[in-house]
Amino acid sequence: MGRVTERRRVIRIRDGAVSTRPDTLVAEEPLEIRLNGKPLAITMRTPGDDFALAAGFLVSEGVLGRADELANIVYCAGATQEGSNTYNVVDVTLAPGVPVPDITLERNVYTTSSCGLCGKASLDAVRTTARWPLADDLEDAGGSAVRIEPETLSVLPDRLRAAQRVFDRTGGLHAAALFSPDGELLDLREDVGRHNAVDKLVGRALQQGLLPLSGSVLMVSGRASFELAQKAVMAGIPVLAAVSAPSSLAVDLAAETGLTLVGFLRGTSMNVYAGEQRLALRTAVGGA
Repeated sequence: MGRVTERRRVIRIRDGAVSTRPDTLVAEEPLEIRLNGKPLAITMRTPGDDFALAAGFLVSEGVLGRADELANIVYCAGATQEGSNTYNVVDVTLAPGVPVPDITLERNVYTTSSCGLCGKASLDAVRTTARWPLADDLEDAGGSAVRIEPETLSVLPDRLRAAQRVFDRTGGLHAAALFSPDGELLDLREDVGRHNAVDKLVGRALQQGLLPLSGSVLMVSGRASFELAQKAVMAGIPVLAAVSAPSSLAVDLAAETGLTLVGFLRGTSMNVYAGEQRLALRTAVGGA
């Protein structure tokens, strides 16, 4: 099994003084995801929680939505010349009766640790495959919709950062965490890619039979891309918060699907781009 971190020699320069020392780096290795034995995608990830990552990826692709739709996940071919397994190939087997998507050359995709799945930017695809409409939660008059205080949101970045164990050693990992509406940390995953960290969270929830994650808040380090908003929608997560900016397409998707999207969450300051109905705002919202 690949390690989460690796040691490398580094030349360190501080105020003109030069020295050498070992440095701890985040490990980055490819993971090939196969579906019923056929190659589906390759992603660059930090080793660990690979089965959850694969399951979460298939949730975001609309293939899986319940634990009983997943038959098995195993490591398979990927041996080195020395004969040892690289643990960089996983095969996901769907349960009998679960539709297998058409795997064509167009769907054999490569994803990077920085940008995630390249080229998937269709609002129509998300709208037609999402199993748990978030707008129903917004329109719920019975009081079951998620409501969160801005003061609660303001403490989530610090709680996310405090729980990042590997980041403390490397300074090079993104994180995604699930919180309850009152700010309780439910789960956290780290990875060299934000999208992989989210997939690991969602995949674990699928394996535990917890989807949809309708009573949770997804907090991510860095920016909120279309892909992260898509993954939140596909997992039934009503609130997505990020410490940096969202993209225009992420805002469009949030507004269309009913996702509450918060960006630039830093201390008590934040921008709410969509779904403000879930926030317990003290003053009326107005302006252009």
